[in-house]
Amino acid sequence: MTTMDVCMTRRSFGMASLANMFALTHLASASSDDGPWSGPALVRTVFLISQKPSWPRPDVDANQEMSDIRAQLEELSRRHPGKLRYTGGDLLREGTDISAWIGGAKDADVVLAFNLSSGLGAILQKVVSTGRPTLLFSRPYAGHSWTTFSDFAKQGVKADVIASSDFGELDAYVPLFRTIHYMRNSKVMLVSPPTRARRGEDYTTQFGTSFAYPSYADLKAAFDGVDVAKARKEAAAFTKAALRVVEPSENEIIDSMRLYHGMSEFMRKEKANAIAIDCLGGFARGELPAYPCVSFSKLNDAGLYGVCECDLASTMTQLLVTSFSNMPGFVTDPVFDTSHNEVIHAHCVAATKMAGIEGPASPYVVRSHLEDNKGVSMQVLAPESGTVTVARFAKADKFLISTAEVIGNADGPRGCRTKVRTRVSDARKFLRAYSAGLHRVLFYGDHTENVDRLSRLTGFQMVREI
Repeated sequence: MTTMDVCMTRRSFGMASLANMFALTHLASASSDDGPWSGPALVRTVFLISQKPSWPRPDVDANQEMSDIRAQLEELSRRHPGKLRYTGGDLLREGTDISAWIGGAKDADVVLAFNLSSGLGAILQKVVSTGRPTLLFSRPYAGHSWTTFSDFAKQGVKADVIASSDFGELDAYVPLFRTIHYMRNSKVMLVSPPTRARRGEDYTTQFGTSFAYPSYADLKAAFDGVDVAKARKEAAAFTKAALRVVEPSENEIIDSMRLYHGMSEFMRKEKANAIAIDCLGGFARGELPAYPCVSFSKLNDAGLYGVCECDLASTMTQLLVTSFSNMPGFVTDPVFDTSHNEVIHAHCVAATKMAGIEGPASPYVVRSHLEDNKGVSMQVLAPESGTVTVARFAKADKFLISTAEVIGNADGPRGCRTKVRTRVSDARKFLRAYSAGLHRVLFYGDHTENVDRLSRLTGFQMVREI
C-alpha cells in the first residue's frame, strides 16, 4: 500500500441507512432469470454393464440396481427442485452398437453414468467420446472404471468421477450441471472498433457459449430510446442511496442511467446475458454517450454481466464462477505490495453485492472515472473480511486461480475508485509467476473445489498461481 493510501473502514465512510443500502435492488430492471441460460440442466442418465458380469458378482440384477439408483436420483431432484431434468435411463452393454445412443446424448448438458459391473473400458470410452461433460458415479464394488479418469483429466476429456456409497455427494454437482447448461446457453456481446478481430470461437468450442458483435451505434440508439424522465427519477434514487456524490454532475448521472436502461433493453432483445465494451477507447473517441461503469455494476448486481475494456477472458471467468456461486465478479487491476504480502485489487467498476447477489448492497460513493476524471463510476465499500477467489482464463482451456484473505478497503487519490486489500500466501511468488495479462477477477468465497470439478467436467486445465 502506498503512502498516499489509507486503510478505510465502513465506519470511516459513515453508515448509510438500511433503506438506502437496499435501494439498488429496487432500481434494477434487468434479470438473470428470463433467458435461455436459465432453467434446469438436462441430465442424460445411462447405466453400463458388461455382457457377462463377473465383478461384483456373476448374477448381478441389473434391473434392481437401476431401480435403486433411480430412487436416489428422484430424491436428488426433490432436494434441488427445478434444477435438473433427467432424460434417457438406457442400459448399455459392453460390446454392443451404441451409435444411436451417442447421437441422442449430444443434446444433453451432462451425461450421468453408473457402472453396474467391471469390464467396461471400451464402452466407457465411447460414452465420453460424445464430447458432453460426463460424470461417472461408481459405487463400491460396482467395477473398476474409476481407474481411467486420471488419464481423462490429463487428456482434456470432459469427464469426472465420484467413487462413493453416498449419493449425497451428487449434491455438490447440481449447481455445476446448471453452470454447464448456463455456459452452453449464454450469449456474450462484445463491443469494440470494427478493426479488432472477432473473438470467442475457442470458448464456443470449449463451453458452447455464443457471441455477438454489436456496434457503438447500436448502443447509442438504445441510449437515445430511453425516456429521460424515467432516467432522471432513477438517477435521483441512485444518488439518494449513495453515501455521497463527489465529482459527477446531475446530468452525467442521468446519462449513466439512460445508458443502463438502454443497454439492459438491448441485451433483453438480443437474448444476451453478458456485454463487454471497449469503454475507455469508446468514450475517448466520443462513441459512447456515457461511461458504462454504473451500468456494469447494476448488471452484475442482478446476476448478469457487464465487463469493461472488452475483456473476453474476464467475462468468461465471471460467467463460469458467478453461475454456480451467485457471487458477482470484480474485474481488477492488481497492485502488489510485497513488503506487506498484499495484493490490492483496484478498479472503477464494482458490483455492490460482492458478498452475494441475494444479499444486501454495500455502501458506495458516486465518483468520476479516475483515469480521466470524467463521467460516473462508483467507489464501493466492499466487505472487509473473508476468503476470496482470484481467477482468470489464460485461454479457453486454461484457468488461473488463487485465494487470498480480505483485510479491508483502501482509499486515496492513486489507482482506481474501488480498492480491496488482500493478504496472500506469497506475494513475491505470485508476482514473479504472473502471466496472462493484467486483469484478474475477484469473487468472495473459496471456489477452488468447484472450479476443479468443472475443469474436469468441461475439459480445461486449472492452474494454481500461488
